[in-house]
Amino acid sequence: MTIIAAFGLLMMCLSVFMIIKPDYWSDAIIKFSKMTYFHWFEVLSRFIFGCVFLYYHQSTQSPLLFNFLGYLLIAVSIGLLIVGENNHQRFALWSAHKFRKIFRPAGFLSFAFGLYIFYISINH
Repeated sequence: MTIIAAFGLLMMCLSVFMIIKPDYWSDAIIKFSKMTYFHWFEVLSRFIFGCVFLYYHQSTQSPLLFNFLGYLLIAVSIGLLIVGENNHQRFALWSAHKFRKIFRPAGFLSFAFGLYIFYISINH
């Protein structure tokens, strides 16, 4: 459960950047997408957290939510493998530019969801 709580805290911290400096967030996505390890980090981190969510889903106050999130994260990691590294990078660059104005409101929603994940993972 500590891993899920840490996931929630990390989500909240990253959301703060989205809220305070959405342009910085967009630029960080662009910079990160150019790193050689970008694609594999994205694939593996989603797969690992998906497995963690599935493993611990019964230990939370919302087992159906964590079960769903686990399968969703694993499906996204498989989808990223299918689309490939080049298309993944192009999508990241496109979305960093296209959604720059949406990052701030998305950050508020993301922060609230991270807080919810943290809360239900530690209060069971």
